[in-house]
Amino acid sequence: MSADVSAGTSSTETKGARRPAAGASVAAPGRTAAGHAATTSHAARELATQPECWQRAADLAPGHRDRLPAPGERVAITGCGTSYYMAKAAAVLRERAGLGETDAFPASEFPVGRSYDRVVALTRSGTTTEVLDLLARVRGTTRTTAVIGDAGTPVVDLADDLVVLDFADESSVVQTRFATTALTLLRAHLGLNPEWLVEDARTALAEPLPPGLAACGQFTFLGRGWTTGLAEEAALKMREASLSWAEAYPAMEYRHGPISVTTSGGATVMLGQAPYGLEEQVRATGARWVNVTLDPLAGLVVAQRLALAVAAARGLDPDRPRHLTRSVVLEDEH
Repeated sequence: MSADVSAGTSSTETKGARRPAAGASVAAPGRTAAGHAATTSHAARELATQPECWQRAADLAPGHRDRLPAPGERVAITGCGTSYYMAKAAAVLRERAGLGETDAFPASEFPVGRSYDRVVALTRSGTTTEVLDLLARVRGTTRTTAVIGDAGTPVVDLADDLVVLDFADESSVVQTRFATTALTLLRAHLGLNPEWLVEDARTALAEPLPPGLAACGQFTFLGRGWTTGLAEEAALKMREASLSWAEAYPAMEYRHGPISVTTSGGATVMLGQAPYGLEEQVRATGARWVNVTLDPLAGLVVAQRLALAVAAARGLDPDRPRHLTRSVVLEDEH
């Protein structure tokens, strides 16, 4: 993965496309340059189950058709943190597929007065205060669907429709498999899951990370279209699990200022197809260039593994990220 993680395709918005033969290489989940410290963490174990979770979500999608947005509906997808970034990716995929106007918002910034046919809330815990508040505010005026990891949580009483992905729920504070499984479900519902997705996820888990990548001091993740949300999530994983200096940008915007902080000792990671000339511009800064050419969602798995590798190299426990809890539950301000 010095340049490419694996040969493949960077676009998954085209139905029926055939994937080119896999080429080069990403270490088994716990095998990092720092040793095996990450292998016993909840995050590492849960991360490694993503291929099976994705397959199960794709198989379940047809049975949830009536609970998920119908073609032509005006839809808003919402969540907090990781779930918001998955919402951004799903919104772009749906709208670009011509299935209806689709927006994404953090639950705390949702424009409640705006008219939608359906609001889809992504929430692993089902207890996040901002999501619960939003569902309560739109209840009775807008149809709502909650995609959740635990059916025994307060969100069950607030959403009109539920999609329970309890097989992808997690013990880890740092989200991995629930978020990607929820996005896989939505992609499958849109008819946009490529046939090689699960294979690419297995490749992302099995192949070694580039030597020395975990020793970089700064990480920039780039995406285009729907993969911009994935890039933002990749940077969040680096910050949460390894306390890294990590940023994310739309790839075309990266050259309009942010590239100025790129230098030797850093790495720029592209999820999906890179704009023409960008690789050369990054290499000219002295930074490492990594183009993950697996399906971009599998590319996010590579970034998750990188975050655990950096955490291990720094002697950090990814199951105990600084200042974070599994769910943000706020006290009533009144």
